[in-house]
Amino acid sequence: MTKLEELIKELCPDGVEYKKIKNIVTVNRGKRVTKKQLSPNGLYEVYHGSKDSALGKYDSYNAPANTTIVVNTGGIGGVKFLDKPFWCSDGSFWIGHAENVSSKYLYYCLSGYENYFYSQKREGGVPTIDRCVVEDFQIPVPPIPVQEEIVRILDSFTELTAELTAELTARKKQYEYYRDRLLTPNVQITQELYIGDVCDVSAGGDAPKENFSKERTEECQIPIISNGVGQNAIYGFTNKAKITVPTVTIAARGTIGYAEYRDYPFYPIIRLLTVTPKSKDLLNTKYLYYCLQGRQYNIPTGGIPQLTAPDIKKVKISIPTLETQNKIVQVLDNFDSICSDLKIGLPAEIEARQKQYEYYREKLLAFHEMSN
Repeated sequence: MTKLEELIKELCPDGVEYKKIKNIVTVNRGKRVTKKQLSPNGLYEVYHGSKDSALGKYDSYNAPANTTIVVNTGGIGGVKFLDKPFWCSDGSFWIGHAENVSSKYLYYCLSGYENYFYSQKREGGVPTIDRCVVEDFQIPVPPIPVQEEIVRILDSFTELTAELTAELTARKKQYEYYRDRLLTPNVQITQELYIGDVCDVSAGGDAPKENFSKERTEECQIPIISNGVGQNAIYGFTNKAKITVPTVTIAARGTIGYAEYRDYPFYPIIRLLTVTPKSKDLLNTKYLYYCLQGRQYNIPTGGIPQLTAPDIKKVKISIPTLETQNKIVQVLDNFDSICSDLKIGLPAEIEARQKQYEYYREKLLAFHEMSN
């Protein structure tokens, strides 16, 4: 029998009472501060319509340390626990403290219901949720020792995930360092050439009007790719590819400069730039991708900001021997797998730990309700 099971058996064998938040603590709406009032030298972070990042810093605080916020506009439904005093703006509610409920336990009770809070948003004008949505939310209230043991268990999961995320961030920086180091011109460079001299560069046109489907079907298997990142770039599907060889695509609009390696047939549209080596004996396409990944471009400020095929053709890249290119690709592919592959490496480990945490959070907070 675990310590938690022993505590439940001893302190609440017949179940626990479920209470509305408003019957336990106060739900406070934050107070607006303007951007002009923010200061880079402020002592306290300001949270408004996002749980992921602070709006800025301010000289005062209106919410104490160890407080949970529920975002009511912008990133509606987001739940965050803050272990330092902060200023809560009117884009969030901050939850008060109570003697019979652990502040961190309260956070864990709410954090699993972000989708529910979002579903309660009020449409019309600026989407938001009302204070009563949080106030009327019910949570189980076991004795404090039980709450503290649940917090201890769930904290161990979140701390491990945080450590893995920090490790992933460090690996990504390491990857960028080695990518830039390996691609500098002093690594056995044989020549430095314009992309237009060694690659075919073209821009995608309109989406096909015939044989088009928003979803992949038996007839339409070829992805239609537009400017965008990852899955957001998929516009739909068709039955005939324009590009059939490994190619690097570069976003010409929106996420300007975002490069992606594509080794499958696809149909580029909406001015998406495709860059294909003219000779595989001179230039490894994956090496070309690493040369263009993260590259910054000078974008004209007049009219619609965009890259053009002529802009890319005038970019110079350093081309070592094909053997050296292949070795560089092998090294960077290994780094990339560790940093990005959702099936292996750190991303897979983080995803597994997150699912494990969510499973135990739901299980640990599923108390039998005490009968009246």
